[in-house]
Amino acid sequence: MSARTPTKATVKKKSTTPANKAAPAKKRTVAKTTSPAPAHGSYARARPALQKKSTTPLARLREACFSLPEVTEKEAWGEPTFRVRDKLFAMFATDHHHDGNIAVWCKAAMGMQEVLIDADPERFFKPPYVGPKGWIGIRLDGKVDWDEVHALLAESWRMTAPPKLAATLPAPSDD
Repeated sequence: MSARTPTKATVKKKSTTPANKAAPAKKRTVAKTTSPAPAHGSYARARPALQKKSTTPLARLREACFSLPEVTEKEAWGEPTFRVRDKLFAMFATDHHHDGNIAVWCKAAMGMQEVLIDADPERFFKPPYVGPKGWIGIRLDGKVDWDEVHALLAESWRMTAPPKLAATLPAPSDD
């Protein structure tokens, strides 16, 4: 005779009578959900004490990108990319083709690529593929001026966002 495994149909449920112990309560699991980043980074500005200091270049880059309206992150070509309404405006690059750079590539205004590279070739470079279209590479390893990175990302975002949405982001002041 072979041993028979009970199936749902043959398994009898025990009744909970005073003679029997009550069945233990089932544990409830609650799914954790994350809400999308608020527009313009308003939550971080409203509660700066809750904003954590980021230590990695990618974490700082994410903070800068998500402070802009309607930004989403999508992995492409094995790296995080940042988009506004599904249009690419910035891409993180880690040792792309073994060039040794930890960087972000973003759009730059006409002629700005040459100006930035000539001014500081240690920080700025012409990235492959998109460099001929005017994009700029910004090295994120070493000493980084994150205010400057944020300003360049904001300009790239403005160049990519639809006009009505781009108008919601204040233009940089000439102070």
